[in-house]
Amino acid sequence: MADLQDEPQSVGIGAEDLPAPAAVTGALERAAALLSVHPVVDGCNTLVWTLRQTPYHDIDTPDFGVDTDIPRLRAGGVGAQFWSLLTPSEAPADDQVVSDTLEQIDVALALVHRYPDSLCLALTADDMADARNRGRIACILGPVSGRTLTDSLSALHAFHALGVRIFAPAGAPWAREDLTAFGHEVVQEANRLGIVLDLAGCPPAAARRIAAASKAPVLISNTAAAALNPYRGNVTDEVLLALREANGLAMVTFDTARTGDSLHAVADHLDHVRAVAGPHCVGLGAGFGAEPGAPRPTGLTDPSGYPRLIAELLDRGWPESDLALLTWGNAQRVLRDAEFTSRAAHHRRPAPTPF
Repeated sequence: MADLQDEPQSVGIGAEDLPAPAAVTGALERAAALLSVHPVVDGCNTLVWTLRQTPYHDIDTPDFGVDTDIPRLRAGGVGAQFWSLLTPSEAPADDQVVSDTLEQIDVALALVHRYPDSLCLALTADDMADARNRGRIACILGPVSGRTLTDSLSALHAFHALGVRIFAPAGAPWAREDLTAFGHEVVQEANRLGIVLDLAGCPPAAARRIAAASKAPVLISNTAAAALNPYRGNVTDEVLLALREANGLAMVTFDTARTGDSLHAVADHLDHVRAVAGPHCVGLGAGFGAEPGAPRPTGLTDPSGYPRLIAELLDRGWPESDLALLTWGNAQRVLRDAEFTSRAAHHRRPAPTPF
C-alpha cells in the first residue's frame, strides 16, 4: 500500500477530541483510531481568501466567524491541508488575478508563521509525513489559477520559489477545450518543477487531455460525481476513468449543491468515485474556509465532522486499508510521484529560458 510505511508518532486527535462523547459509537471509535495514524489530507480550503478580507481572525481558538480553525481541524483528524489560492472567477483582469494571488501567498505564509506549534509549511511529501509525525498540520500551498500565466512561464517559476505546489489550469485561454502549444509547455514545466496539476473546473475534454499530457499524476481538488448529480464542476465517469489511467486523484467536496444535503449523500459520491476510479484514486477536498452560511451537508458543516464521515464509510464496509488511502495515502502518493517525475525531468533536460 502506497506510502503507509511512514509511521507517525501523533496527530493530536483521540477519542477525547471528538464532539459529543455520548454519541461516540464503535464505528466512531474506529474512525478516530484510524485518523490518529492516517489523518485527513484535505484538498481544498479557502480560508486564505477569507482571511485576506478579514485578517483579524485568531484560528488558534474556536472562532465562529469562519468554519475553519485549528481546534476543529484537530478534532477532525486533519493532518495536511491544501490552502486554495484561487481568486473569484469574476476578477476583472489577469493582472489583478496575479496581484490577488501574490497577496494570498503572503497571507498563507503569515498564517503558517503565526502558528508554528500547529501548522508547518510542506514543500514535499516527506515534509507532510514529518509534520504529521511531529503533531503538526502540514500546509501545502495551492492551487493557484491558470489565469496567472499568459505567454510566459516566469510566474510559474516564481510561484514554485514561493512554495506553491498545486496549479489549476481552469480558466486559462491555453487550457479550454484543447491544449494550445503553450498549454503543453505549461504541463511539461509543471512536471519538471514538481507542481501538481489540479483539473478542478476544467471542461471534461480539457481535463482528459491534460491528464494524458502530464507525465505526473493529476488531481481534482474538489469535485463530486456527475453521474449522481450533473452539477457544474462535478466530474464525469469518463474523466474518472482518465484519472484511473493516469493514477490521479479525485477529491470529493462537501458542497450541498454538488453532493446533496447530508453526510450520507457525500458518502454516496465517495462510493461512486471509488467504484469507477478505484480506491487508489479517491480523496477528500471539502471546500471549507468560508464564512458561516455556506451550504454544507448535515453532519459535515466544518472539519470536525471528518470522523463521522469515516465512521459512515466503515459502516458501509470500506476496508481500513482503503480508508487509509482515502484520507492520507493517495494524496501523499500523488505528491511523491510528482517529485519523482520532477527528478527524472531534471536528468533529461535543462530548465527552459523563461523569456
